Amino acid sequence: MHDTAIALVQLGAVFFGLGLLGKVAWRIGISPIPLYLIGGLAFGQGGLVPLHGIEDFSHISSEIGVILLLLLLGLEYSAAELMTGLKRSWMAGVVDIVLNAAPGAIAALILGWGPVGALAMAGVTYISSSGIIAKVLGDLGRLGNRETPVVLSVLVFEDLAMAVYLPILTAVLAGVSFVGGLTAVGISLLAITVVLVIALKFGKYVSALVDSPDPEVFLLKVLGAALLVAGLASQLQVSAAVGAFLLGIAISGSTAENATRMLEPLRDLFAAMFFVVFGLNTDPRSIPPVLGLAVALAVVTTLTKVATGWWAAQRQGIGKLGRARAGAALVARGEFSIVIASLTVASGAVDGELAALATAYVLLMAVLGPVAARVVEPLARLFTRKRDAQPATA
Repeated sequence: MHDTAIALVQLGAVFFGLGLLGKVAWRIGISPIPLYLIGGLAFGQGGLVPLHGIEDFSHISSEIGVILLLLLLGLEYSAAELMTGLKRSWMAGVVDIVLNAAPGAIAALILGWGPVGALAMAGVTYISSSGIIAKVLGDLGRLGNRETPVVLSVLVFEDLAMAVYLPILTAVLAGVSFVGGLTAVGISLLAITVVLVIALKFGKYVSALVDSPDPEVFLLKVLGAALLVAGLASQLQVSAAVGAFLLGIAISGSTAENATRMLEPLRDLFAAMFFVVFGLNTDPRSIPPVLGLAVALAVVTTLTKVATGWWAAQRQGIGKLGRARAGAALVARGEFSIVIASLTVASGAVDGELAALATAYVLLMAVLGPVAARVVEPLARLFTRKRDAQPATA
């Protein structure tokens, strides 16, 4: 069979399979993300039936999926709301770093990977998956919840922290001088500052630039702007996701509403590919040797993320149920953690076992995160009812 025909057959099978998995997920009342990940794991390298010939398309489509997830999340909020949230939640961001980076760093030091391995694993366990969390919040209809701005503020703080962390990690892995590392960080911070100023001061002009009465022209302009900004942000050592998110908050009013309505189907399609590709790139045979440590890290960092979200929501005067939802929403890890692990292993500075540990850990957290976000509310309500039903003691 011709290469193009094979690729089309495989892509058709993938998309149709995703549709079936999504139907199963909604029938049993859970987010489809865990099933997408497991499906990718089954048909990736070392899986049941490895797929070949769609690598280029799957890679770029997964990148577009993350960009659209964060773009639409940014469309939900204005620049003023973002700055207010950051001012209110910066302490939560610091607590987040302390609680969630420490377990990974400690594990790396115990395994003898040294300071470089500790720096890498700290990032792996610290950073939540903005892509997975955005998808889960949308699936569960929680974007308008009172605790969601708190979750968003923590995620934005994490993404901005990555804009500083990744250049430092890259410089350390490459053996770049201290001055060179500072230069990379300076470029990242400058790029973020420029985009934030544009969003705050000139957001209405950005909205006017992408707006159009013609749906086709409007869709092309919005999607093109998102990919352009994300690409430029990535080139400047800033997360492409951060760039897309900041563009989203720069678009406001009816333009934002129209963009959300038109981009939602595209977001769902490409986001599904992102989760499948994550599974496709994971060899199941590398997981068993490090599964025990990955489970231990998953348990510890689930508790620390829940504590982070609970504390951040409590500071904003949110009730206990909202605090529980905020904590559970932050549990998932994903794209950033894998990027960190791949950079580290590719440099040769740390034992290749780090990649296996990071992969096992992220697979656990990528499945556990959506499940935790789904079950936390009924569990919290059940716990509250049982507590209220207990007779008062004299």
